[in-house]
Amino acid sequence: MRFADIIGQTELKRHLASSIDAGRISHAQLFTGIAGTGALPLATAYAQYVNCTNRHDGDSCGECPSCRQIQALAHPDVHFVFPVNKQGKKSGEAVLSSGFMGQWREMFDRTGGYFSPQQWFDALNLGKTLKGVISTKESEEIIRALSFKSFESAYKFMIVWLPETMNEEASNRILKILEEPWERTVFLLVSERPDLLLKTIVSRTQEVAVPRLTAHDLEPVIRSTGESDTEKVRNMARLAGGDLIELRRLIGGGEDDARHENFEAFCSIMRLSYNDKHIELMNWADEAAGLSRERQRAMLIDFSRLMREAYMLHAGLAQASYLWGEEAAFCKKFAPFIGNANIEPIIAQIESAVRQIGQNGNPRIVFTHFALAVSKYIRHL
Repeated sequence: MRFADIIGQTELKRHLASSIDAGRISHAQLFTGIAGTGALPLATAYAQYVNCTNRHDGDSCGECPSCRQIQALAHPDVHFVFPVNKQGKKSGEAVLSSGFMGQWREMFDRTGGYFSPQQWFDALNLGKTLKGVISTKESEEIIRALSFKSFESAYKFMIVWLPETMNEEASNRILKILEEPWERTVFLLVSERPDLLLKTIVSRTQEVAVPRLTAHDLEPVIRSTGESDTEKVRNMARLAGGDLIELRRLIGGGEDDARHENFEAFCSIMRLSYNDKHIELMNWADEAAGLSRERQRAMLIDFSRLMREAYMLHAGLAQASYLWGEEAAFCKKFAPFIGNANIEPIIAQIESAVRQIGQNGNPRIVFTHFALAVSKYIRHL
């Protein structure tokens, strides 16, 4: 993965390359940003640039043995750790990233490294209730892998994708390594939710904030599909909201299954709330409580997005809306029920539910309270 392969992020790529050229390579860095901005490809390109034997013009050569191995995700000194799990796992069975490198390489190759946590979990066939995790056993493997001397390169890299999925014991083990790092060993943590990491881990890393892409960055991607209508290109780039994964969804003209299910859940709770169907709302809460915590969080984030977009329509700001297809059709009808009197308390309820789920709150209690609170605000606009 070369910097040239990454869409946009021109200033950030220049900054990373110049810091490496100047010999400023921090032993622990935290790349933060949603998946569609390219945080994971950037971290991988960073490792490739450091270990390239013929880098020039602010980028790795892509041709030396080190570059070729990293591009194949098969370099002996560049390790990847990511959340995993599997259906039918036996009691006490260790499920490690190393057992899923085939799927990881395939996903990375197919998407260029731009894929969401849910896309990865779907590729692992985790279903609605199982979640991916970075276990304590995985942290032991990290220590073991880094204890060896470098095989071929000057630096060893450990790229940890979604470190927020580590349990507490795994997090504490990683913290010890960050406090006493091995020489020429670099940790690159790639996180969508740095707020869920131990504060002590965050304090020991150098943050690399990866911003959303600009519409100017995304327009060439749309044109590469053969679209020549200038107005449509501009509109799709705007609707994507700086997220390449969202843009690909728009270009494909469809919805991924998880997003569609989130949308259906949103429509359901709003209709039940408006019609004051308390018993049905309890059933809705039970169904939501049965999802994995990652799916619950993703659903609530989609709720927040749809609420804000409906409010924009209510405020007469349709030109600033980022809705498309069935979401746009529903929210246009739903907009009259969202206004100044209830938008803030509803968003507050969503954010509270997200926090409680992230803190391992009882999901049945969380979603029961959430459903009843939303019903109250929708009915009393």
